[in-house]
Amino acid sequence: MTSHSDSLTLSLASISPAMLALGGGVFAALVLLVVVLLLRSASLRREQAEEASFRAGESEARMAELLKIQAEMQGRIAAMTEVFGARQSELNQAINQRLDGMSQRVSSTITEQTKSTHENLQRLQERLAVIDAAQNNIQTLAKDVVGLQAILSNKQTRGAFGQSRMETIIADGLPMGAYVFQPTLSNGSRPDCTIRMPNDAPSLVIDAKFPLEAWNAIRDAGSPEAGKIAGQQFRRDMEVHIRDISEKYLIQGETQDTAFLFVPSESIFAEIHENFEPVVQKAHRSRIVIVSPSLLMLSIQVIQAVLKDQRMRAQAHLIQGEVAILMDDLGRLDERVRKLQGHFAMAQKDIDMVVTSADKLTKRGAKIEALEFEAGDNKPARDSEPAAKSVESRTGLLKLRVVDEE
Repeated sequence: MTSHSDSLTLSLASISPAMLALGGGVFAALVLLVVVLLLRSASLRREQAEEASFRAGESEARMAELLKIQAEMQGRIAAMTEVFGARQSELNQAINQRLDGMSQRVSSTITEQTKSTHENLQRLQERLAVIDAAQNNIQTLAKDVVGLQAILSNKQTRGAFGQSRMETIIADGLPMGAYVFQPTLSNGSRPDCTIRMPNDAPSLVIDAKFPLEAWNAIRDAGSPEAGKIAGQQFRRDMEVHIRDISEKYLIQGETQDTAFLFVPSESIFAEIHENFEPVVQKAHRSRIVIVSPSLLMLSIQVIQAVLKDQRMRAQAHLIQGEVAILMDDLGRLDERVRKLQGHFAMAQKDIDMVVTSADKLTKRGAKIEALEFEAGDNKPARDSEPAAKSVESRTGLLKLRVVDEE
């Protein structure tokens, strides 16, 4: 503590008079500055007071003006409120009228739309029912197609399918006994069908086999090269099949010189004649006729007409003999009718004579009744006896003629 006070004393002793003079000047400047600041703050306060009073006056004037404007605004607002109220009532009335009209129109429109929707729903239900029926038919057809595909995938069943179509066409077009299915020829071969021709002519052979594998290969070919190869295979298979028919089924004196190759599809038949002309030409040279279901049906109808004409010709002499016998019977009937007519004419003549005699007897009897009998007058009695005898004789003759007629 003593050392600290000693150091302070030394520092104060070291301050020079010049430094003290400088400090006094600074103090005086500071005092002067404070005085100036005080004077300026007083003048500033006066100015602020004057300005505040001026602003207060302006504020009162503005407040009065604002009150006046507010009063005017309140009047205008009241007037506008009345106008707006009237306009709003009119607007509400117009809106209510419009809403009523729109409600009626909307109600009628909704009613019409409901009716139309109901009708459309009914039609839609009918169409859906038709679609359901069509879908059921499509499903049935799909099942049939699957079954047909399963049939066509097997050679034996495929051959049976083509043969069944051929048999159906022939059985519908020809009478029983005019055709035979799967007969055995003299060389041991068994064609699908033979048709017996009229006048003891050789039978017509029909074959229903068809190389469907090669045809499906043509349909399934994905490129022109594959289609060309499949077409060549199909042509070879058809030529082999035509040669087999020509060698096995065309027998001199037993079958016709021409045979039918049945193709169970119109589209395949058209495709063969359009794109496989050499096959058709080879079939013609081999006396093989390629027929579709429609051509086979037409051929069967022609054969049926020929068979019917042959049967008519075979029965023509019997018909002529029966007609001759009928004409003889008709002649005898005419002769007997004419005789009977003559007998009736004679009987009628005799009856007329009997009637005439009866009239005479009646007249004579009337005369006899009118006479007055005298003694010994027997002349009328003698005259009546011949007339009675004549009647009896004519009646006996009539009886004899009737007995003769019987």
